[in-house]
Amino acid sequence: MNLFELFSIFIGVVLVNNFIFCQFLGLCPYIGVTERTSSAMGMGMAVIFVMTLSSVITWAIYEWVLVPCGITYLYIIAFILVIAAFVQLVEMFLQKSVPALYRALGIYLPLITTNCAVLGVATLNKQQLFGTPGSLIKCIVQGFGGGVGFTLAMLIMAGIRERLDFADVPQSLRGIPIALITAGLTAIGFLGFAGLSF
Repeated sequence: MNLFELFSIFIGVVLVNNFIFCQFLGLCPYIGVTERTSSAMGMGMAVIFVMTLSSVITWAIYEWVLVPCGITYLYIIAFILVIAAFVQLVEMFLQKSVPALYRALGIYLPLITTNCAVLGVATLNKQQLFGTPGSLIKCIVQGFGGGVGFTLAMLIMAGIRERLDFADVPQSLRGIPIALITAGLTAIGFLGFAGLSF
């Protein structure tokens, strides 16, 4: 393991294999919480926190509990429990510390529990990185990078949707239709990163 390998993992999950644009994971909050940049930023920070820490805990549970007990087939259930616990922690923290952001995120904050991007990064870590040299550090980088990529996608979409409020959009395309068209065009733009090679 070297810094270049970690950099490749980070760039890979942020740009080349972005969870939203390339793997179509986490689309519910991507469409639902991107009406304002502030809400998108708050949701992105919460997802970064949950993805990074859940990568650490899922690695520990897999390597120290599931593998020694010979019950690795239960990894998805264990990962879901970890993610649900972290989402509850983030929800309680925001409710006490940042009530305005808690109200702005609304129902989408508990939905991080079912955000398939969070479960996706834990599963991707298991499939690609568990058992390799330095796997814990790689999992942390991949979890953090996945959250950064998710936040980047949310902020791009929120910025465009805020600008669209002042654009002369035909009546039949206002709201969700123009949001979906914008998401598709942004995803096509991210395909340009597929040519990156390290």
